[in-house]
Amino acid sequence: MVTFLAGGTGTPKLLAGADDVFAPAETTVVANTGDDVELGGHLVCPDLDTVLFLAGGVLDRETWWGIADDTAETHDELLRLADAADLPSGPQYLPEDRQTAGREIAHWRRFSGVAEFMHIGDRDRAVHVTRTSLLDAGQSLTEVTRTLAEAFDLTRTLLPMSDDPVATIVHTDDGPMHFQEWWVGRGGDPPVDDVEFRGADAATATNAVLAALDDPVVVGPSNPVTSLGPMLAVEGIERALADTPVVAVSPFVEDEVFSGPAATLMTGTGRDPSTAGVAEAYPFADAFVLDEADGTALDRPVVRTDTTLDTESDAERVARAVDAVLSEVT
Repeated sequence: MVTFLAGGTGTPKLLAGADDVFAPAETTVVANTGDDVELGGHLVCPDLDTVLFLAGGVLDRETWWGIADDTAETHDELLRLADAADLPSGPQYLPEDRQTAGREIAHWRRFSGVAEFMHIGDRDRAVHVTRTSLLDAGQSLTEVTRTLAEAFDLTRTLLPMSDDPVATIVHTDDGPMHFQEWWVGRGGDPPVDDVEFRGADAATATNAVLAALDDPVVVGPSNPVTSLGPMLAVEGIERALADTPVVAVSPFVEDEVFSGPAATLMTGTGRDPSTAGVAEAYPFADAFVLDEADGTALDRPVVRTDTTLDTESDAERVARAVDAVLSEVT
């Protein structure tokens, strides 16, 4: 048995070619929920859904977001209506007094659906409507995720990091904003002053997550700040990681990041944007997989390979490197 921690696209890209190395029936994926938003009343869970759609064979692998070949009639009509009625466009974070109204799981991440700033396909939207409806009927996010996993015929076990609300808030000179507004709505601008995981002090890991963390853990090449940071901020998770074998794949080649805003966010939070900075952020990691061009010297076991994840064969190669170094620390 092995457990992957997933956030963003890095870990899903690794999982895309890992089936022959880590049997899906013996694999659990714990997904970040700090990026979740409530958009127009529907809870969107990007990191859960990427794993859900990947394992269900429907993920759009061009964007690593949403469902392949999905239509977007509702999204397009929302934009048309806003334009025709001269309504505001772009990210519209609801007023502060509305952020903790309604369903608790959506606290601090509520956005208007007017001219929605995130592209949501029609089949994708059906998942969000179903999820939100089941939550409103009294199910936990863990229970809802299990139901959706059954609908997509998942063999892997997929778990949210917590059933409690944790919202990743980016602090900037323009004020605090949810990560999705900063990254999707504003393209990673303005510069980052700090990152807050709002609600994490009251959130706890579920029993299912803690049980999964009893097994060896793989941290994929995800963003250390906004993909892993929310998980580590939840009570019980970092302590559990310290007590189990952990292998991490660096999202950097020395000081060059493969993709995404990891370097910007690490710099903004006072971390060194590099493999060395990732190792410092992961004191619980017992070993690392680094790119063969990465000469960073670490005080822990290292296996080097080409860590490019453009194809399934790339992912299988990296997964085999993970398995090799995992055997050294278990």
